[in-house]
Amino acid sequence: MEYTNSLQLEVIQPIEVEEMTSTGKPFIEANTVSSNMDEIRKNHIIPVFVKDNEPLVSHSEFIDSSCRIASDIFHDEIILKPNIRLSHPIKGRIPEAKHKPANQLMDWETTLYYERMAFIIEVPSIRGLVGGNELSLTIGGVKAYNTDNLYSRSMSEQNFKIFIGFQNKVCTNLCVWTDGFMSDVKVKNIEQLNICIRTLLESYNKNYHLHHLQQLTEYYLTEQQFAQLIGRCRMYQQIPQSMRNDIPALLFGDQQMNNVVRDFYRDDSFCRDGNGNINLWKLYNLFTGANKSSYIDTFLDKSVNAYQFVEQVKWGLQGNSHSWYLN
Repeated sequence: MEYTNSLQLEVIQPIEVEEMTSTGKPFIEANTVSSNMDEIRKNHIIPVFVKDNEPLVSHSEFIDSSCRIASDIFHDEIILKPNIRLSHPIKGRIPEAKHKPANQLMDWETTLYYERMAFIIEVPSIRGLVGGNELSLTIGGVKAYNTDNLYSRSMSEQNFKIFIGFQNKVCTNLCVWTDGFMSDVKVKNIEQLNICIRTLLESYNKNYHLHHLQQLTEYYLTEQQFAQLIGRCRMYQQIPQSMRNDIPALLFGDQQMNNVVRDFYRDDSFCRDGNGNINLWKLYNLFTGANKSSYIDTFLDKSVNAYQFVEQVKWGLQGNSHSWYLN
């Protein structure tokens, strides 16, 4: 099924921008620092499996593989340099400097790698228009070494998360849904990881994803319904587990819900309209905007959860299903 015409999906002619970095603004902010491939390759050590001293798949290998496969699949498109965010630095020192005070260490006497890494690769020549916002195709992934058993041997599984979706250019919010997300990729080497990346990119239907995003612009919440929704979201975090079993999960905490409420009134692009109403596309972007404060290891899961949450609100407005959050 094709949705190209109604979604204003377009492919523009390539221009010479390959040296540009995907989305210069941070796509995630909480507790992260910016980095680049040269820095990671030259200055960051690679953790190893303790039992046999064999290296894990490095951050740079993961990113390089994703770039190479994206360039292969989208070979006629513009592929920008990856935008990389890092968190949770693991510091060390060489043996010769083991007795030195930390403030006297020279740069060459220290070692460093980051436990958690997230990156995105933008394909700006494939884009769509939803709710007046330009979206560009975006590929990325997350690696968190704290999810691996580093005290094992090299044949142990290593964990990755990979995705393909769209990024809202007006605010750098990522639009990720289940069909474009592999949340629990377990592999033993880079070759197996390459297969998973290629499988996801080749199976993703960008038109179908855009179609569902476009539908969100057709449904509205009144200010009273929004207030009801937020109240229920806050209640969800406190209700007994036995009650949660029949309620769609919500992964956003109180502080992130505070940001959603604040931006309902104040955000330049996604606040309520003059009548106090808000469409579900704007509501979705309030949630994906609040998600920028998530840590790297939960960022993609919450991105998908934001879409799932707004989708079930849409079903409730359609009358196709009961929505606990609206009733």
